[in-house]
Amino acid sequence: MENKWNDADAKAAIEKYSDVAEDIALRVYTSRLIGADPSLVLHGGGNTSVKSRTRNKVNEEVDVLYVKGSGWDLDTLEPAGLPGVLLGYLQKLRSLDRLSDEEMVNEQRTHLLDASSPNPSVETLLHAFLPHKFIDHSHADASLIIANQPDAEKMCKEIYGDRIGIVTYIMPGFALAKASAEAYEKNPDVEGLLLINHGLFTFGDSAKESYDRHIHAVTLAEEYIAKKPLKSLTPLAGPALKAGEETLMSALAPVLRGLYKEQSGKDWVLHHRADTQEFASSKECGAWSQVGTATPDHVIRTKQKPLLLNLQQWQDTDKLRDEVSQALNAYCESYHQYFETNNSGMDKTELDRLPRVLLIVGLGLVTIGKTVKETRISADIYQHSIDIIHKSFSLGDYVPLGSSDLFDMEYWSLEQAKLGKSKAPALQGKVVYITGAASGIGLATAKLFAEQGANLFLADRDNLSEVAEAIRKKSKVGVATQVLDVTDEPAVRQSFEQVVQVFGGLDILISNAGNAVQGAVGEVDMKTLRASFELNFFAHQILASEALKRFLIQKTAGVLLFNASKAAFNPGKNFGPYALPKAAVVALTKQYALDYGSHGIRSNAINADRIRTALFSEDVLKERAQARGLTPDDYFRNNLLQQEVYDTDVAQGFLNLALAEKTTGSIITIDGGNIAASPR
Repeated sequence: MENKWNDADAKAAIEKYSDVAEDIALRVYTSRLIGADPSLVLHGGGNTSVKSRTRNKVNEEVDVLYVKGSGWDLDTLEPAGLPGVLLGYLQKLRSLDRLSDEEMVNEQRTHLLDASSPNPSVETLLHAFLPHKFIDHSHADASLIIANQPDAEKMCKEIYGDRIGIVTYIMPGFALAKASAEAYEKNPDVEGLLLINHGLFTFGDSAKESYDRHIHAVTLAEEYIAKKPLKSLTPLAGPALKAGEETLMSALAPVLRGLYKEQSGKDWVLHHRADTQEFASSKECGAWSQVGTATPDHVIRTKQKPLLLNLQQWQDTDKLRDEVSQALNAYCESYHQYFETNNSGMDKTELDRLPRVLLIVGLGLVTIGKTVKETRISADIYQHSIDIIHKSFSLGDYVPLGSSDLFDMEYWSLEQAKLGKSKAPALQGKVVYITGAASGIGLATAKLFAEQGANLFLADRDNLSEVAEAIRKKSKVGVATQVLDVTDEPAVRQSFEQVVQVFGGLDILISNAGNAVQGAVGEVDMKTLRASFELNFFAHQILASEALKRFLIQKTAGVLLFNASKAAFNPGKNFGPYALPKAAVVALTKQYALDYGSHGIRSNAINADRIRTALFSEDVLKERAQARGLTPDDYFRNNLLQQEVYDTDVAQGFLNLALAEKTTGSIITIDGGNIAASPR
């Protein structure tokens, strides 16, 4: 393992964080080095600390433990993520015979320097009871391979001699903190501790010493493991192996989304890792993957085991649905038995039973969650778990914690707190396809739906990379893009395959792209008229028909939303080539409502007017305003309410329709008031 300490970078960190003590700045620096390496920690895993001195409000010098706070990841740690707790008081707690988790959290919070700080790590007392200035803790892959061996202590001796102590498994908290301190005191010359079934601690008098020891300890473990060759995997047989990854994902993903919603009432998204296919398609996977998690912290993200699928009926949607449904039901029943067995004598509420990790023959690793972030966290964790499991069995054996210990961790209130309990946004888990998303109404709609938690597939003739990045950064949702001409039928159909590959399916289509083609209807050439119909009508139909296919496979209803136009009811002079296909879009909206309402599929449209978008070129705006004796600004306010209507108003209309669960076949006008254009 590469040691990434750099003197110049360390000095730069001290300068960057000049408003805090130098040891805190260096604590942040080496914490980030550890956090940046996924073979050491993943997604909130691990923790670090430094013992320092500061002055309180009455100018007394006090010893303080600065330890990683809950909700912070090591790779993005800032000084604010190191809540300071009065060290002297924490150390006095060691004299107690017992301390409950709730009492421990209370004692830590009531002795913070700053009451607004995040909760200190659940392993704060372990850091406090050890005497060292700097302490680093990781769940390094190599350490877990050793820590999950049945003869871990013997291997540890072979690798480290007396330089690393051993602590048998105890759930994090007060008891583990005391046991770790006692293990250190038996041999004060050790440079770290290996916690069985848990992870690695190292310590030192300086940030560099503790970090160097950590990297060296992991490197020695890696070298020891590498002496044994990896066991070969035995390929499985089955019809799914012949399907191809994209074909199999296209068939399976919408079925999974539908079944998960059927069982939970919530929307889910999927994530696929193709480079795990060899493991998922092996005979060994069937036994190895069902043993348990590499470290107990993972159980809240992956559950105690994945669901295994070797699909036999992937070519027939109905048979595939039955096959997957049976597998899911069996998994859920197994989870329920796990809960009932381990909940005996306790008063826990059962969590949902659905698997988060699936290993699928011919496809590989698929994770499913309520947000894209959840799916990626689960995938990252389990992809590392695959490597740990494979190398563990190659080295010797893999003996992680049993189900009762995993249950205690999964249902531990302090561990569940990491997941957060905030109210989900209205569209969390939804997948929304929006055309014309690079600007105007499409862009405003994309931003608004992202704010409501929707994952977006954005299409436009223009590049959308900057738009997508800005939305991801602000709203933290999944965003995929495709440069697309919506009149290119094969490309449109392929784009829906891409939606399934990225998110697993689709819930809402917002067919927005269009262009205001002009000309006197009796004089316009047929080529121009046909081109207008291709863009302003047939493109909407192709998009809607492709969305419908996914809705029907998922069996989760669905929403079709069209951007029609006031011209459908109130055409303007010389705007026939635009008004005619838009009138057809209104009819299309109603037809989908009629034909598919029994499936719960809703179809609605918005008729907007006079929105400042690319449809209004400077020449068109000048001509239309002058024809009415208005200035351009007055032209946009020339309605009953005498207020300009913006793209954000139309976006809000689309959102309202998306949430209106008992509205279909409706045409909503958003134009500030134009009686001639109101439907009747």
